Amino acid sequence: MAGRNKILIVEDTLSMALMYEKMLKREGIRAELCQNGQTALNMLKTGEFSTVLLDLQLPGLSGIEILQEMHTSPHEVTFIVITANGSVNAAVDAMRLGAYDFLIKPFTEERMLTSVKNALERSKLKKDVRKLSKNAVGDLPGFVGRSDVMKSVYSTINSLANSKAPVFITGESGTGKEVTARALHETGERRKKPFIAINCAAIPDNLMESEIFGHVKGAFTGANEARKGAASMANGGTLFLDEICEMDIGLQAKLLRFLQTGQIKRVGSDWQEDVDVRIVCATNRDPMVEVAEKRFREDLLYRLNVLTIDLPPLRARGEDIVMLADNFLQKFAEEEGKSFESISDDAKDRLLNHDWPGNVRELQNSMRKAAVIFDGPVLEAEMLQLQKRVIANPADYELIQAVESTPSVPAIASILVDLERPFAEIEREIIEAAIEHCGGSIPKAADMLSLSPSTIYRKKESWPEQSETATADAIAV
Repeated sequence: MAGRNKILIVEDTLSMALMYEKMLKREGIRAELCQNGQTALNMLKTGEFSTVLLDLQLPGLSGIEILQEMHTSPHEVTFIVITANGSVNAAVDAMRLGAYDFLIKPFTEERMLTSVKNALERSKLKKDVRKLSKNAVGDLPGFVGRSDVMKSVYSTINSLANSKAPVFITGESGTGKEVTARALHETGERRKKPFIAINCAAIPDNLMESEIFGHVKGAFTGANEARKGAASMANGGTLFLDEICEMDIGLQAKLLRFLQTGQIKRVGSDWQEDVDVRIVCATNRDPMVEVAEKRFREDLLYRLNVLTIDLPPLRARGEDIVMLADNFLQKFAEEEGKSFESISDDAKDRLLNHDWPGNVRELQNSMRKAAVIFDGPVLEAEMLQLQKRVIANPADYELIQAVESTPSVPAIASILVDLERPFAEIEREIIEAAIEHCGGSIPKAADMLSLSPSTIYRKKESWPEQSETATADAIAV
């Protein structure tokens, strides 16, 4: 539909909404205005809009409630939420409900336009992915598996491969983020140029700048000769920055400048060098939490987080687990001079019922152990040495199992109430206890207390010293 390229601005202050509309119009972006939450929800359910600027404080329904309603909608909508300064916790909750980005008032025109343009590009690419998904197969380099969740990943890789925009890969540790980055490179037009990978968690902070940008002879103690950095070596190709959230905050500013200018400066040099690289980065952390904790620059995140690939955990991939296990087993058996012809049904059941906290990496290691220790011809269940979850207190094991068996229903919490205390103090204690009990999630706490999330947000903002604890609340979400 033609209307899917139009932005919906949901803002109850008309002057603000008109200002946003004017900013977008200057960039040739059409927008429609709405000042009421319920009206906005009705408009979104028509499927007319792909991208929304959504203020969280609205009459009728709050922005959080709109996100909750649209979370299960068949219409794919990219939300950019707007929140007041000091309400980062609300923004992080919104991200948990599927919002793409957040803007904290006051924000610059450049910040808003960058976010909107990225959101529009994201919506277009998601549409392309849906078209490609019908033909998706698991034949990308490095991948094994044909589950629906992986077909979606393959489609996304095919769709993004030739784009010049940065790609942000997220997922649990061991899900295959570097394999995904290499597949993006090998599938795209840059495949004949270098693919250079750097693990930001493995290199000391004082050496990281030199690793990325290079150095001249004598730049520091031990720099006995000039050396190219990863950005120069990847010229024309792809630079993969793994565990990007581990990068020192000071170096993040230099990486941001590189992304903005396309130029690097080696350590100890005044000479600027033009470099053409496609940036792909990855993390197993929640980048929005890292921003809230001031460990990651917000401006760098919105420069990097243009296109995203979220990798599913292995436990969500069904029969792919057996396919991967067989693939690894045959590979390692050949290396060890062993002969494994098949996997028994009992072993398959055990593989499928394991929760794989280490994901594909754990499965790979398990198959290597089996190939080293045993000699086939059939992989039996007793040959599998699977990793057990580490539980600090064994007495917590039954509690963990009970919680995991009913993840959507929080257990009943209780607190002692002194009826001689002021009601406002008792109310705050109950709300804070509910939030803590729900792992910091305000929407879950609101559901537990039969309240609206917006009611909790308003009450939290009215509490003394709220501004000092806002960041801590956001971190807990």
